Parts: sequence; structure tokens; C-alpha cells
Amino acid sequence: MGRTDEIADRYVDDYAAADPVGATFAGIAGYDDRLTDYSPDGFDRRADLARTAVRELQETEPKDARETVARAAMLERLGLELERHDAGVTTSDLNVVASPLQDVRGAFDLMPTDSEAAWATVAARLARVPDALGGFRRTLAEAAADGRVAARRQIEACADQCGSWLPPEDDFFGSLVAQADVDSGGGAAGSALRAELTRGAESARQAVADFERFLRTELAPKGRTTDGVGEAQYTLASRYFLGAAVDLAETYAWGWEELTRIETDMRGVADRIVPGGTVADAVTALDADPARRIADKDAFRDWMQELADHTVSELAGVHFDIPDEIRRIECRIAPTSDGSIYYTAPSEDLARPGRMWWSVPKGVTSFATWKEVTTVFHEGVPGHHLQVAQTVVRKDLLNRWQRLLCWVSGHGEGWALYAERLMDELGYLDEPGAKLGMLDAQAFRAARVVVDLGLHLGYPIPPNAFGWRVGESWTPEVALEFMLAHTRIDEDFLRFEVNRYLGWPGQAPSYKVGERIWLAAREDAKARKGSAFDLKEFHRAALDLGSLGLDPLREALARL
Repeated sequence: MGRTDEIADRYVDDYAAADPVGATFAGIAGYDDRLTDYSPDGFDRRADLARTAVRELQETEPKDARETVARAAMLERLGLELERHDAGVTTSDLNVVASPLQDVRGAFDLMPTDSEAAWATVAARLARVPDALGGFRRTLAEAAADGRVAARRQIEACADQCGSWLPPEDDFFGSLVAQADVDSGGGAAGSALRAELTRGAESARQAVADFERFLRTELAPKGRTTDGVGEAQYTLASRYFLGAAVDLAETYAWGWEELTRIETDMRGVADRIVPGGTVADAVTALDADPARRIADKDAFRDWMQELADHTVSELAGVHFDIPDEIRRIECRIAPTSDGSIYYTAPSEDLARPGRMWWSVPKGVTSFATWKEVTTVFHEGVPGHHLQVAQTVVRKDLLNRWQRLLCWVSGHGEGWALYAERLMDELGYLDEPGAKLGMLDAQAFRAARVVVDLGLHLGYPIPPNAFGWRVGESWTPEVALEFMLAHTRIDEDFLRFEVNRYLGWPGQAPSYKVGERIWLAAREDAKARKGSAFDLKEFHRAALDLGSLGLDPLREALARL
């Protein structure tokens, strides 16, 4: 082990102690009974850890090519985290997808619940929810007093989220502890644990209710009335999510071109489904096909599981080297109902497998499979599960920070979107319904590039193939109209999506822009190697680097 790896591994230990919620998401054992300190001191402590690691890395020369990549990846990530902290972004950030509020709730989804000891750990963490949200409240209040505050739209939406986890709308914490089978034997210890869980759930509910009131009555009146963050903050956000600096104006123009290309392809596929028909006609026919619909969420979960397992079996050893330890992926229905689909990594010891989660919207009782074949490829194999889980097990090539803590949205989401397109290239989407589903998902991601950049940077709507609102400005209402016109997605979910773009600038474009950079990297490798290029070897070499910024990725691949 070289000096770079020693710094990285020590940072993981220090980070896990300073961010127990992050440790749970990363699958690092030993911290599930705690919650992160989200007070101003807690944010400063984590920034100091990053600052120390950066200084030590800058003073260290890597011993070989592998450490060169690891050092570059860590300097890029931690350097950007410090830029965001020093700019006051991390301590004022509140959005509907990825802020401490959602992390506190989401950490409970990943905790073991298969023993009384596991439930005792849940009880201990529940009791700490008031301190965690109280610390975050102080941080947001201090930032607002300094003039750094989220948009009012995000604050109010987060308050609504709090309400959605509480009675009478729902009872997340009550439902959680109701699953505990800890006193069936009638013993005193089980009864005591049941009482502790009940008290913990009540204290957590009260803390969320108090946080909701804080958001509505104290923070929302101070919230920004403008949603867009402007060029300086957006440029930093884009670099953070991509791990690369891109020409934002050129990317905006490319997004329009890419959407036009995809919709042209969709019309061609639609004609194969309903000869002479439109995309809308094809969608209607697919939705009406009983063979393409599943009647309940449990059966839909089973369908996802079967497709995920079959895909792993088909691809392993043929198109990808898939380690035996990660050939298990678990499909689950999420405890929330916002309509999102997401992946969570396996734990370091693999006791918790990689998981694909589906958050089923309330009122949805049947599911169209034609749309979701490509989703299983995105979240499972060869998408997130292959990329993330194989990184977790590569102790021979990657240090602990690379395996557990490094995540770059443009790299990860870009790979998963690239994986969808790759499965089409490999013939797994030849069936026209599944192909239309993949193209529809691609159109959704291209439309997000346009909307996200347009909303935050004030770009006017240019002349476009759709003849739509040329020269006008973007507003949230215009963005929703655009997304409804170019996707086959429920309006309620799209309203949430527009809120997501407004509160999480730069993240939504990272999927399509990341895919663009992955495709360019593959073409560069083809040009360099000529007839010696091997696609399977390219994928193995690229994934063996672990997650890293897209600029460091291009540099590393150019050296291979």
C-alpha cells in the first residue's frame, strides 16, 4: 500500500465517524445507531477532514499509475467539496431530492431489521432524529441570516415532504417500527425494546413536525423568490456533478439537437408498432396490450427481479466480467411514493446486496413493462449495479475511498445511460416496444438538459424543430409544458421533476452529458487502437478505474 492509499483509507475512517448517515449509505458497518451532526460545527468538521486530506495528497507523489488515478480522483472530488463548502452552498442547500432532510429519513431504508439487535440499533437512531434535524435547522437559520437561503419553492416543497411522512397522510416512522417482531415471545427484553421503538418513532415524528413548522413559518418567508441560481453557482454545480468543465451554452444547444434526433428515431419505431401511426398512437397501443401490463406492485417487483437476474446470467462472461460476489441484485418496493426509481450500493461486507428500488406513486395499481425494460438495464446490469458493486469488491485495484465513497453523477449516471444504449447495440432492445421505452427515457434525459440550463442560466428558447415558444424565457410553468410535450410521464411526477431541477442545479443534465462523454471516450479509444480495439476490454479497463470525475476519466483512459 502506498502513501496515497494510506491517506484515502484513513479519510474513510474519519469520514464515517463524522457522517454516520453517509456511512450507512456507503455500507460501512458500525455507525447505524447514530445520525450525522448537521449543525454548523458538523459541516465545518467534515470540511476540515477534506482539507487535511487534500493537503496531504498534494504533498504526496503517487508510486504508480494506479495511485496516480486514485490521487487525481480524490483531489478532484474533495477539492470541489471544499469549493462548495467555502462558497456556502452545502450549509444553505435544501432541495426536494438530496439534502440532509431526505438523508435522515432515507438512512432507515438501508438498515438491517432481521434481529432484535438490529431493531435496537434502529431504536437508537430514531432517538437521535431530533438532534439531527435540530442541528440542520440551526445551520439553515445561520445561513439565511448571512443571506444564503434556498428558493421559497424548495422550502415549501420540503415542508410538504415532511407532512407526507406524518399522519394523517402517512406514518413512515410508525410503519417502520410496526414491522419489528421483537416481543412475540412475551419476554421482558422484547417488551422493553418495543417500548423503546415506539418512543423513538414518536420523537422522530415530533422532530419532523417541528422541522416542517420551522420551514413554513421561519425559513420560507426568507426564501429566494427567484428559482434560477445564475452562472457562477451553476458553473460550480455543473463541475461538481460532472467532474468536468463543459461549455454550458454549447451544451444547451446540443440538448435541443439531441432531443430532435431522439424524437425522429421514436417516430420510426412507432411506425413499426402502429404502421402509419404517431408516437402517441404507439404508446396507446402498448399501454392497452394486456401482455405488457402487470396488475399489482408485488408482481411488478417480481418481474423486475426476473429480468435483472436473467440479464446478469446472459451478460456475465460474454460481454462483461461480472464477479461472482455481485451477481445478486435485489429489487424492492420503496417505502415512499414519489414515483422515483433508484439504486443503492451493497454494503462493504456484501451482507446488504445492491438494490433497485421503485417508489410507487399513490393510486397507481398497474404497470406498463414496455417502458421499464430499459430502466432495469439502467439500475441493474450493465448499469449501476455492475458499475457500483464491482467497484466495491475490487480491493486489488482500488483503495477504500474509491470503493466506498467516491461517486460522480456524470460518471455514474452517464454510464447507466450509456448502458441502456449499449443494450440496444447488443440486440437486447430489438423488440419495438422495449426500444420505444428506451428512446422515451433518452428523450426525457435530453429534455432535462434543455430545461435545467434554460431555467438556471436564463437562456432564451432558440429556434427549434418544434416551432415552440421561440425567443421566450423559461419559467417553471413553461418548463412543465415542455416536459409534458416531450415525455410520456404522469403530470404529478413531472411537477416534482421540475422542482427537482430548480433545487438541484446541474444534476439532471449529468445523465445525458455524462453519456455523451462516455461515448466520446469510447470513440477516442477506437481511434487510438484501431483494429486492436476490444469493447469488452474497454469496459473492463474503464470500470476498473472506479468512479471519478469525467475529466480525470478521459485522462486515465488516454493512458491505457
